[in-house]
Amino acid sequence: QAQLVESGGGVVQTGDSLSLSCAASIPTFSDTGMGWFRQAPGKEREFVAAVNWLGTSAIIADSVKGRFSIIRDNTENTVILQMQNLKPEDTALYYCAGNQYQGMSTTAASYIYWGQGTQVTVSS
Repeated sequence: QAQLVESGGGVVQTGDSLSLSCAASIPTFSDTGMGWFRQAPGKEREFVAAVNWLGTSAIIADSVKGRFSIIRDNTENTVILQMQNLKPEDTALYYCAGNQYQGMSTTAASYIYWGQGTQVTVSS
């Protein structure tokens, strides 16, 4: 059964760094584009970052560009979201997602696999 499990969330202070990990048990992970989304209370789910199936290309949302990065390890079936210089507005539930294609997408509708999310809270 396909499964994505996020970990690494927590409560941090403004300016801190945090890495989120996604352990993937999905068919043909190495042929699947992966992404991270987030959702803050009262707001819609927002695209954060995506990486292609090879890990050679990535898209980062403008709101986190320069602070966040995404990498994948196809030997370990994991995707990492590295977050630096965190701000209170980064507080959200962060979701790992698997695309139906090899490439990258900023659209949630392109993703067919979703994790349960890991909470990140940034205090000021």
